[in-house]
Amino acid sequence: MADSPEPSSLPRGAPGGVRAVVEASAAAAARGDPATLALVLETEGSTYVRAGALALFGAREGQVGWLSGGCIEPEIEQRAAEAAAGQGVDWMDIDTRSDEDLFAGSAPGCRGRLRLALLPLAALREWPALIDEWRRGHGDLRLDLQAGGALAASVGDERQRWTLPAAPLPWAAGSDRWRLEIAAPPSVLVLGAGPETPTLLPLLRALGWMTTLVERRPRWAALAALADHAVARAPAQALATARTHDAALVMHHHFELDREALEQLGGDSGQAIGFVGLLGPQRRRDDLFRVLPASARESLAPRLHSPIGLALGGEGPEAIALSVAAQLQRHRHGGA
Repeated sequence: MADSPEPSSLPRGAPGGVRAVVEASAAAAARGDPATLALVLETEGSTYVRAGALALFGAREGQVGWLSGGCIEPEIEQRAAEAAAGQGVDWMDIDTRSDEDLFAGSAPGCRGRLRLALLPLAALREWPALIDEWRRGHGDLRLDLQAGGALAASVGDERQRWTLPAAPLPWAAGSDRWRLEIAAPPSVLVLGAGPETPTLLPLLRALGWMTTLVERRPRWAALAALADHAVARAPAQALATARTHDAALVMHHHFELDREALEQLGGDSGQAIGFVGLLGPQRRRDDLFRVLPASARESLAPRLHSPIGLALGGEGPEAIALSVAAQLQRHRHGGA
């Protein structure tokens, strides 16, 4: 079999989703970029995003995140630059429900309304410390914003408060205080590398997952470059780390190593992981269960998804990686 590729040849892939915006906002704040975080406070009608959605403007990386299909971003970008220059909170009320605009050809046709807060990051000096806690999985990012410019933010035990100048609200009625939560990024523990890994890990990162690869076989060592974290140790040692994981995938393509991983996931250290996926056919799963302790079988039974992956069609490692990522994403957002 061919040797695994060198780390320099592997496309690690940038994180995506909410994670991309939040991490880029911390980097922009740390550098002192003239950047502004656009935060969706309220929505009405048909909109591209929901309350709590984020996009970043004015950072070194350019725009990060989207609040529409691209139709309203130029207007937001202009106002975001003004908020950054003024170092105060600004507000936007974007209403695309008008029939007059629709038939005049100047409306995007989404039939919705967004109310936004524009937060200048250079005025939020402690923002990177909060985001570091968020990225580590220590809690959701909770925001409490008032129309007068008072902003409180917390992640776990980390708490910060700011009072910024604020423009008057451009809408007459409704709320003057908003409490929003940005969920911590989901975390997946991938136990074992294989042909699917070069597609799977970048895809999961693009969907906003934090990825940890547990692989101690030299043949697959280079694939550690694709993950956010890599652990070249046994599953028991990987599960002993402080970070909690939302999901675990057992993908060694090796019976004994998969047995070892499942036994640990079925023990005390792995019981908190609510989703366990096992690669391979049902017959192989049955064979693995025969050699597991009864306590591990009992613990795993309600959490195990085997064979892992949605039936999307196609063959080969890339198709398998896509099916696995799709099932994780469905589970993350409330699917079975």
